[in-house]
Amino acid sequence: MQMRQRMLLGLGALALVLTGGACNDGNDNDITGTAGNDRVYVQVERLGNPLVSEVFLAKRNHGFHNAGKPSTDVASHAAELKTFVTTVAGRDAGVANTLASVLLPDMLIVQTDKATTTAGWLTWALANGYGGRKLTDDVVDAGLSAIFGSLLSPNNVSAGLTTDNVNQNDKPFMTTFPYLAAAN
Repeated sequence: MQMRQRMLLGLGALALVLTGGACNDGNDNDITGTAGNDRVYVQVERLGNPLVSEVFLAKRNHGFHNAGKPSTDVASHAAELKTFVTTVAGRDAGVANTLASVLLPDMLIVQTDKATTTAGWLTWALANGYGGRKLTDDVVDAGLSAIFGSLLSPNNVSAGLTTDNVNQNDKPFMTTFPYLAAAN
């Protein structure tokens, strides 16, 4: 019994050391830019539209997508996106082409001159407030409806796959820029 207690105590100590080593003073996660103008950010995840990497791309390709740039998205990912739409979703090439043209490149432009409550604050293209979305928009349900629902074509729909059944954000948005809720 004493051996087991020592082993558990050792594992607990190891966990504390690893956790402590991963901690910092909080300044490395400053997304507001208050740390200075010479701040360098490291891209960790690209989720301009979560469905691009989380639905259309095979898990083995997530790292390539995350390390890539929007300027290479069409060349790198359009074929895989279209293949998913025509094979897994069973939709026609017209739906696949439309989705690829709208979702790639996978990026969002933040238009800070627009109110966060308008559909022009986050956009896929500089469109002066048109074609964008609000932070509160359910982009996953909208995307699933486009892929599996009748939004783009009434043929071969899978209505049961048009929602993720999540109805609201899990944390409230901030009232100042960048407005996004803190990560979980």
